[in-house]
Amino acid sequence: MAAPEPGDAIQEARLWRDNGWTARVIKNPDDEGWAVEMVKQGEAEPALVGPWTMGRDKKNPKPLDSAAFNTLVKTAAEVLRRHEQQLHATLHKNLSVDTAAGRVRVTLDIVADEDDAHGLLAAFDAGGEPLAQVRVGAGFKLTAASAAAWIADDFRRPG
Repeated sequence: MAAPEPGDAIQEARLWRDNGWTARVIKNPDDEGWAVEMVKQGEAEPALVGPWTMGRDKKNPKPLDSAAFNTLVKTAAEVLRRHEQQLHATLHKNLSVDTAAGRVRVTLDIVADEDDAHGLLAAFDAGGEPLAQVRVGAGFKLTAASAAAWIADDFRRPG
């Protein structure tokens, strides 16, 4: 019998695969119980690992079923979505500064490149027109004070 393809649906007591997700019931490494891990297709690491219910015999895990799998998929997808939102918020920041010439929106986009991590600091007028853009170190902190200082220094690259 051929091994199942990654996209093939599997519905077994301890392994359930469907719609791009795999649920696997595993021995909980932290205690004597069971855990379930959810892995999105194409990913090496689980998106979610959590405790799993014991079966009636109090030794073996409760078998996976459709309702449990669907709940696990929803929870794991939400974990991934929150992680992506947090990463986006870390890499992309913006704020507005009131100046004598009007409101200026300042953005910082971090380019998380292994070999050349850096940030792009940019300024836009109230109409969204670009005023300036400079490259900064990946560790640059965008705050109201650092933005105001950059604007006051005629958008010269912060030292």
